[in-house]
Amino acid sequence: MPALKLPALSRAAGSVRLPGSKSISNRMLLLAALAQGSTEIHNLLDSDDTRVMLTALEKLGVGVTALGDDIWRVEGCGGAFPVKDADLFMGNAGTAIRPLTAALALSGGAYRLSGVARMHERPIGDLVDGLRQIGADVRYTGESGFPPLAIHPANVAVAAPIRLRGDVSSQFLTALLMALPLTGEAAVIEMTTELISRPYVEITLNLMARFGVEVRRDNWQRFTIAGGQRYQSPGQLYVEGDASAASYFLAAGAIGGGPVRVEGVGKDSIQGDVRFADALEEMGATVTWGERHIEVSAPSSGKLKAFDLDLNHIPDAAMTLAVTALFADGPCRLRNIASWRVKETDRISAMATELRKLGATVEEGADYIAVTCPRNGIPGMQSPPAPIFCTDVAIDTYDDHRMAMCFSLAALSGVPVTINDPQCVNKTFPGYFDALAEIAAPVIAIDGPSASGKGTVAERVAATLGYHYLDSGSLYRLVALAAIRANTALDDEVAVAALAGGLPASFEGGRILLAGDDVSDAIRSEEISAGASKVAALPAVRSALLARQRAYRRFPGLVADGRDMASVVFPDAMAKVFLTASAEARAERRYKQLIAKEMPANMHALLQDLQDRDARDAQRSVAPLRQCDDAELVDTTQLDIEAAVATVMAHVRRSQLPSGIR
Repeated sequence: MPALKLPALSRAAGSVRLPGSKSISNRMLLLAALAQGSTEIHNLLDSDDTRVMLTALEKLGVGVTALGDDIWRVEGCGGAFPVKDADLFMGNAGTAIRPLTAALALSGGAYRLSGVARMHERPIGDLVDGLRQIGADVRYTGESGFPPLAIHPANVAVAAPIRLRGDVSSQFLTALLMALPLTGEAAVIEMTTELISRPYVEITLNLMARFGVEVRRDNWQRFTIAGGQRYQSPGQLYVEGDASAASYFLAAGAIGGGPVRVEGVGKDSIQGDVRFADALEEMGATVTWGERHIEVSAPSSGKLKAFDLDLNHIPDAAMTLAVTALFADGPCRLRNIASWRVKETDRISAMATELRKLGATVEEGADYIAVTCPRNGIPGMQSPPAPIFCTDVAIDTYDDHRMAMCFSLAALSGVPVTINDPQCVNKTFPGYFDALAEIAAPVIAIDGPSASGKGTVAERVAATLGYHYLDSGSLYRLVALAAIRANTALDDEVAVAALAGGLPASFEGGRILLAGDDVSDAIRSEEISAGASKVAALPAVRSALLARQRAYRRFPGLVADGRDMASVVFPDAMAKVFLTASAEARAERRYKQLIAKEMPANMHALLQDLQDRDARDAQRSVAPLRQCDDAELVDTTQLDIEAAVATVMAHVRRSQLPSGIR
């Protein structure tokens, strides 16, 4: 995939529904496979890492069936994988290879596990040592201490406590905890060092309990599993939203004003990374917690405070703080993050390198990183000046999804940022950049009465800026056309809303298609125009089209024209314009358009129709025709198209749009 150039951004606000957690998804998949009975998993993350796990389970003879876009049924094998000999490619998925290695080592089969080159550089020695203590036969086929691995059948016995290091990765402990119940014996794991990333172990213990296996924990030093416990399917489970992924959007709210709300995690989450919000609160951001949502806004002072934090408990989300540090009012230090060194890349080194590209001064150590962003010092100035960023920086991502997502936030500094290899986000969040665009991509909303020229002007403004264009009116016209073709009454709100929700519409090469049929001209007839006005007055129809319209908000930006673009669909639009003209001028324009297309037209009838429509649109209860308080009024009665476009562009440049298009 080519590099992605993010435009200069100045604002972030809105709502994001999170994909399922990678950590929870892969743990649930393996536990469901090892359990007795069938498990239905909802909101399962669709990403490279979960596909790796699903493929591996299928190769091992586990029945996995997709029941919907994010719903899977897993037929448990009762602790014994049916296939006893297999080659498994694990990509770069640490949450897949480590627990699966432990489960396979206790399964009495012969297995070979490998991955991408970086996976063969990620340590697994502590896990292998722990497995060998109970008699498992796990061998290195490359460099000692690292994948690839060969597993052979062995007689396993848990005779003494397993001694395990915990200062490299908590995934080694997770892997052993999940696998040991397969022996049927009582088992004890004793940590020989401090355990890092404890919240991820909490996830493991919580999920094991849902599958019927209890683990006693003594001060994070000793873990005891009573003998005779077996995994039993709980029947149906729901994967929480990814709390690590939430960090990017929460940080965007703190940096870009907000409020930004993430849906899918909240105060009841079992994921430790929700504590990232606490760090933002320490920086002065306003944080609101719900049961299944978190909302963040920038500090009332407008300045994020510098910090010095031990982030051992949230190592993945801590990466987001390293970029957020660029916006703080002083030097920031992230401590106790040695585990960054053995992730998808050496994240301390990679983070330092890329932060320096943006102009930051960075100090790095074995387990810490300190970040200071340069500023324009003004003698006698009491509040810190804004940070200075290098412009048009290209960020290398090191095939690390979190590097790509973290550094996308740098564009909120108001300078363009290029992300190299953006497709690496597919590892955990394939739709990340679309989701970011929904809260941060610049939007220009243009509204006005029928025939005021808003569609033509909006399209030309979009072309001038290189933005995407949304003609929302065409969606309502398509709904009216679909209803007429289906012999559905235009005032049948339920039926018309159902048509709107599943509208088979597409926009290709300047053509408007309905179920593959080019209806570009058909939707411009007077009958369809009148029908569109009627269906647009139906609340259920507008609700059905709301998400569809918001999905058009993509990078580098969007120009949207239509009735409630500025008030309902994009209330945070960075520029709002209300185009108008006298009814006589609009009737004359419509008359000339119809004559040019050799369609019948009557000037008096057109004028009467427009006046009637204006009155109807202004009086309706849903999305009445009116100028938003913060919209610029542009009267085009005496303007041709070129002059109207120039007037709108002048307003756009005066608005609080990123400096990149001024």
